[in-house]
Amino acid sequence: MYSTVVGSFPADVEEPASFKDKLLNVFNLYDPYKSAIRKAVFKQLEAGIDVISDGQVRGDMVSSFTKYIPGMSLEGTNTVINGKIQKPTQEITVKDLKYAKSLINEFFDGDVPEKKGIKGIITGPSTIVFSSRIASFYKNKNDAILDLANSLKYEVMAIEKNVNPKYIQIDEPFLSTGMVDFKTAREAISIISESVDVPISMHVCGNLDSVFKELTKFKIDILDCEFAGNDVNIDVLRENVGLIKNKKIGFGCIDTSVNKVDSYADVQNLVREGIDILGTNHIILDPDCGLRRASPDVAFEKLQLISRAEEEFS
Repeated sequence: MYSTVVGSFPADVEEPASFKDKLLNVFNLYDPYKSAIRKAVFKQLEAGIDVISDGQVRGDMVSSFTKYIPGMSLEGTNTVINGKIQKPTQEITVKDLKYAKSLINEFFDGDVPEKKGIKGIITGPSTIVFSSRIASFYKNKNDAILDLANSLKYEVMAIEKNVNPKYIQIDEPFLSTGMVDFKTAREAISIISESVDVPISMHVCGNLDSVFKELTKFKIDILDCEFAGNDVNIDVLRENVGLIKNKKIGFGCIDTSVNKVDSYADVQNLVREGIDILGTNHIILDPDCGLRRASPDVAFEKLQLISRAEEEFS
């Protein structure tokens, strides 16, 4: 058993304060997000989390990727597909992940425990396409999803090569809506997963009652779901545990839909249920979803509860 985060962590973007930063800002060289990444990484580590993220501080989960992908453009904060989707024009998350990984090394003074590390996170092709408007070129979403998978695989390969993460997470919340063609979605994830050797996780939040069986068919190593804020899912897991086979389950045991600290008794009871179904070797403790909507103090305390449960039940 180990602990992780789903992705985002609340962290304020700072204006330049020092003379050096102000000078860099004059030449458009100051990065206002760097301090936010540092805060997010240190808070996750201080809370005791094993596999952290870079905090995903730069923007929403769709436009952060699509603004670098030819064939897609932004109208305000909305993504429009207006041409054939092609290879990204640059590495999208690698720079932040490398910086975040260096901060792990700094936090532990170079002696990083084996369990500690970072994961890369991308938004999945089905979720991006279903969050976008097709203006031209594509006559259906499925073709766009497959082309986007072939585009995103370059980012995944870059993460593996340059960051050496513990694993890579693909966020696909749209898969719980029932709107996505699962054959296409599976093919898209296979395109991405076949391009790298590191383990692949897929995060799907929401009610899984009608889709869980389909999710177990994906070529992934970890299926990450919410169980704290959606009490239907624990029963779905119990009823379908035989379908999981060699996969691990990312077990959301903290409710990220509310900006208050969870009851530890509730966390304990939920984790006990998860262990009863899966055993400790096939469970990864994490929040239901990202923590962006929580206040920094509440987010930190929520993560501490996960670490407390990991320590108690490992």
